[in-house]
Amino acid sequence: MEVVTGTLDGKYGSFALQHFATMDPSGPKMQVIVVPGSGTATSKALEGTFVIRIEDGKPFYDFDYTLPEVQREEQ
Repeated sequence: MEVVTGTLDGKYGSFALQHFATMDPSGPKMQVIVVPGSGTATSKALEGTFVIRIEDGKPFYDFDYTLPEVQREEQ
């Protein structure tokens, strides 16, 4: 688990990423997801997956996500 804080598509907030990793004879496999409901502030509705690729010994990151508009609750 890790917590990410920053700005995404102009919206500030935090969210948690959960890492799942296994290894079998074909090699390592990793899946990283945004923990459902972990978003704060304007990142509250964030959903997505995060892929870490290694090419020529260098890491690359692909973040496939949706960030719907957050509706303010009436008080």
